Amino acid sequence: MAGQNPSVLWIGCSDSRSDPERITNAGPGELFVTRNVGNIVPYHDWSLAAVVEYSLTYLNVQEIIICGHSDCGAIKSLDTDLHDPYIPLWLNDARDAKTRVDSRIPVPKTQKEIKERDHEIELENVRLQVDHLMTYPSVKKAMEEGRVRINGLYFDLATGTLSLVT
Repeated sequence: MAGQNPSVLWIGCSDSRSDPERITNAGPGELFVTRNVGNIVPYHDWSLAAVVEYSLTYLNVQEIIICGHSDCGAIKSLDTDLHDPYIPLWLNDARDAKTRVDSRIPVPKTQKEIKERDHEIELENVRLQVDHLMTYPSVKKAMEEGRVRINGLYFDLATGTLSLVT
């Protein structure tokens, strides 16, 4: 293949079970991919900002996808008092997802309720990261010009189902 011509920028989790090419059956050159712990789109991250800007300006992607997944360790760790130097700081840009969910559901008491809450936070985190992405100047401009769509997706590891997050 002489070059790349992706139509999609995929922002996903670095979890080894959520490989975007495998999930989507994409061939070489179809996806421009960046992954990180928790599929997070921080407000101020030069690396991600450069990826987004490059994909919109030079690759002319028509869609940006933020994809979360089930059984996400990053989401589960939002309930843990981590003492690592970097991970808790990184997860700060996902904490609002937990806050949003906890404000609308009762405190979980059973393992089933805990699992359901984790699932709701995983979905809410995708929505939150879409909100964050919309603050990037290159995204705002591309949206205003009608050059790009933004979609949140969710991958269920157990079933292999990829679904739209609304």
